[in-house]
Amino acid sequence: MDLTCLRIGTGYDVHKLVKGRELIIGCVDIPYEFGLLGHSDADVLAHAIIDALFGAAYLSDIGTNFPDTDEKYKDISGSELLIAANKKIIAAGYRIINIDSVVIAQKPKLMPYIPLMQKKIAEALNIESSLVSVKAKTEEGLGFTGAELGIAAQATALLMKV
Repeated sequence: MDLTCLRIGTGYDVHKLVKGRELIIGCVDIPYEFGLLGHSDADVLAHAIIDALFGAAYLSDIGTNFPDTDEKYKDISGSELLIAANKKIIAAGYRIINIDSVVIAQKPKLMPYIPLMQKKIAEALNIESSLVSVKAKTEEGLGFTGAELGIAAQATALLMKV
């Protein structure tokens, strides 16, 4: 294999926790008293993955491709954005090798939802679930996530030029 055809990208996203919004992480609706504030559904995991994909394919970032100043993205789901991002990745001549990600949240506990997150993300990207890794971490009460002010996510994507 020609290793010059492999591209790696990283992504990061964070949203503030607020009352009156649904909590959507990894394309999964999670019952919780708070949700994430954002122009879209504020799915931090989907957004971090999209930035990782765009970074690997040298397609700028989520804000450039899906700006929050454009009303067509108002309340759009992370799943819809993943589908649109994947179309851009494919059009640029890449395919996804794998995705590794982590969600940083003090609460709620996310472990029970991880298999469904992996499944939903994989479906949106039209890849096997085994190619999507999702982990959840707390910050032991430290920082803004530890203080339950927000939730963050990080992702890494490996793409191959086809």
